[in-house]
Amino acid sequence: MTDTPRADALVVAAWQPDGPLLDVPAALAALDATAAEAAFAGARLLVCPELTLTGYDIAPQAAELAEPAGGPMAAAVAEIARKHGLAIAWSWPERDGEQVHIAAELVDRDGTVLARHRKAHLYGPDEAGAYVPGDGTPAVGEVDGYRVGLLVCYDVEFPEQVRMVALAGADLLACPTALMAPYDAVSTLIVPARAFENQMAVAYANRAGSENDLTYTGLSCVVGPDGVDLARADDRAGLVVGTLTSAALDDARRANTHLADRRPEVYGGLTR
Repeated sequence: MTDTPRADALVVAAWQPDGPLLDVPAALAALDATAAEAAFAGARLLVCPELTLTGYDIAPQAAELAEPAGGPMAAAVAEIARKHGLAIAWSWPERDGEQVHIAAELVDRDGTVLARHRKAHLYGPDEAGAYVPGDGTPAVGEVDGYRVGLLVCYDVEFPEQVRMVALAGADLLACPTALMAPYDAVSTLIVPARAFENQMAVAYANRAGSENDLTYTGLSCVVGPDGVDLARADDRAGLVVGTLTSAALDDARRANTHLADRRPEVYGGLTR
């Protein structure tokens, strides 16, 4: 990671699609069109939902659909980033030998991979049966001088995991997700709290509509480091765009001293 000064502002878009499921070419076409829309709106970073190109509800097909890092899906996303001149945070089923992970990747505007993360907290028996959890090591890259961390969906519901990303120096957390009903509170309560308590922005990109028996809540958002929404979707498909400023980060960190006031020596019980 470089020491590039932060730009005055970083425009961040969160994409909330409705499908497709199990149609990678159609999803790539939708991502291409959305990247064009985001770039036209001035976005420098586009955050996509969990398992961006395959759809989320794919546990029975996960092993068949999985690709290694740098595979065909990754190459296609990198080309879209280059074509439209914006960074993209996206997610896919990653094959590593016999194991399959739910992974996320931050790709720069030139197609360079800046960071990768494997989902550390698997949700429910379907995920546990299809995937292997990651080790939770913080993954942070840099876009326009802003340090961007990666987590996936359920990860953000664990304050310890988010705090590790903050302590790794993140200014913004990009979180691809697939949040389904009835768990609206994750987006409306937990995500703003994570932003506030860590003095970093959070871009939370969910799905709309339904897949099989799952109905998604939507509510994708870009939340500032003070816990206040910069942009928020309803339950319909679309794109929301918010602007994080360097001044807002500095102001939040002066006003809120959670990170500086931590006492790690009293947290030993967290490892039980």
